[in-house]
Amino acid sequence: MEKILIFIKHHLTFLWNGIEMLNTILFTLLFKSRMDRRVVSVIAECKQEPYKFRSLKASDADALFHLIASQPKDDLAYFSPHGFDLQSIQKQFKIKSFLMMGVFDQESLIGYFFLRFFANKKCFVGRLIDRNYRGKRIGLNMNKIMYNISWELGFRCLSTISRNNKAIMKAHGKNSSMIILKELQNNYLLVEFVESEK
Repeated sequence: MEKILIFIKHHLTFLWNGIEMLNTILFTLLFKSRMDRRVVSVIAECKQEPYKFRSLKASDADALFHLIASQPKDDLAYFSPHGFDLQSIQKQFKIKSFLMMGVFDQESLIGYFFLRFFANKKCFVGRLIDRNYRGKRIGLNMNKIMYNISWELGFRCLSTISRNNKAIMKAHGKNSSMIILKELQNNYLLVEFVESEK
């Protein structure tokens, strides 16, 4: 199923838009209010001074556009959750099944992470950290927030990663929550982040 959705997203935009609209309606009816409550409590548990983690608002669209635009092109080669132009970013804020979060240093947006929920209780996660803030354990806290929101809602937490993305492969090599589910086309892997036994 994931392979089909990934193909549709990248090759059949009109069909993807219809799927996304239907999914958003179902997700909003079934899960949105519970998700909103969990997001607040999960983020509140994550402290990493001097950085602040929070949900992004439509008014953050310009800051997100500038964060993405300021990263080296090579860093974005394997990161494509949506278009990077301002209009595409603004559109994402209208999709209720797409949770956008950010990391701030004072007023500056220095990290972006998201969960794309599907009504079949699966979600895809992704993250981007400003090149000047990498290696400060910000990614570990992003992961903690994404995974815990997903798990507390009872969703499977998934991602696609490229074997060609050496930095991400190295980072995920230390991730004890990650299991590889299957090989995808173009040297990508479908992975799941699973909650450890308590």
